[in-house]
Amino acid sequence: MNRSRVIVLVLAAFAAGIAALLVRSLLGGGTPAVRAAVAPAPAVTLNVLVAQSDIQPGTAITPELVRWQSWPKSSVDSSFITQAGNPDTAAIVKGTVARAPLIAGEPLTATKIVHADSASFMSANLSPGMRAVSTAISTDTGAGGFILPNDRVDVVLTQQVSDAPRRFSSRVILSDVRVLAMDQTFGQDKDQKTVLAKTATLELAPDQASLLTRSAAAGTISLTLRALGENANSDVASNAGRKESGQIVVVRYGVTRGVDLGGE
Repeated sequence: MNRSRVIVLVLAAFAAGIAALLVRSLLGGGTPAVRAAVAPAPAVTLNVLVAQSDIQPGTAITPELVRWQSWPKSSVDSSFITQAGNPDTAAIVKGTVARAPLIAGEPLTATKIVHADSASFMSANLSPGMRAVSTAISTDTGAGGFILPNDRVDVVLTQQVSDAPRRFSSRVILSDVRVLAMDQTFGQDKDQKTVLAKTATLELAPDQASLLTRSAAAGTISLTLRALGENANSDVASNAGRKESGQIVVVRYGVTRGVDLGGE
């Protein structure tokens, strides 16, 4: 091999080496070292009381309607009910009613539910379109104190129709009315219990409320207690002359009963 050919081969090898170094530098200098990925820190969560299913306003909250759900601590509002501070679900929801609609998975807050001892309980306990109306009663005109909230009653108006001789007439002006509250106290007189009743608060439609107010000014109002599970009679049309327009089903104390609704 002559000298010129050797020089050419050496130069070619040198150029190839330089080209390989350039290519390696352009490609990042070879395969990088493998590094283990650092796992993110686990998110801190709290158990928050949420609705198990959709809840409508006026619905009594029970333990079956709610559940505990894990919630990011950073997103927990001060109004949420957390399990850390209130572990007893039954005690939390006891005597509460939905004040506003709740959707499944929505946290319960003070603005969404109301307790029985709250001033807003009565409005939350009213059925849509109904009014709470109070009327004066006595122990004698209030079934002897045996009427309690959520009972159903008929409202009777008694009026004097003549002076000589004194004659009175009574008629049912409202039938199958729901009792919202009773203002009555119980006492002990020697060996006998006594009841002092003052007012009864009833759930009425607007026209029924007007009828009750007028009737209270015209005579004496009495309440007659209806049997549990008894359907409204066909004379429900006497409720302020309302016409029958349909029926709803009410479950009270485990008994299903139909209640006729009137309409103009």
